[in-house]
Amino acid sequence: MQLKIDSAASMQQLGLALGQTAFPGGLLLLTGDLGAGKTTLTKGIARALGIRRPIKSPTFTIVREYREGTMPLFHMDMYRLEDGDLSSIDMPGYFAEQGLIVIEWPQFIMDQLPAEFLQLTLKRIDDHWDSTTRTVEFTARGKKNKAWLNQVLQKVKN
Repeated sequence: MQLKIDSAASMQQLGLALGQTAFPGGLLLLTGDLGAGKTTLTKGIARALGIRRPIKSPTFTIVREYREGTMPLFHMDMYRLEDGDLSSIDMPGYFAEQGLIVIEWPQFIMDQLPAEFLQLTLKRIDDHWDSTTRTVEFTARGKKNKAWLNQVLQKVKN
């Protein structure tokens, strides 16, 4: 399944649909080049969860925790973990908290993640830095995540 996004506002709307339908313990993987819209999408998710603090990229902190919403949001960026070393991150602890885990650049740690997840691949349509046109490809692994994807797509269509 592929969806075309034509603005930052539309990317946040997709995030809003993801957040409105998210479930405790959900795992959302976001892949895409720098500037593809991963953090913009996460801003929409946070808004849906009732998080009012500004959402910032976790590139330099690796993990940003937002606990004040309807469920905890753990926003992670594995870009700096090209070696896949998760020793400084308590991943089992994050999964035990039954929040929503959003991971940017998951390809560096895929072998250390659960087999079930919802993955979005964001791609820029053109090479212009100021362009906001993207495609989003969806991959759902596991029954819960397939249901989650169906709910998101229903919200996006309406």
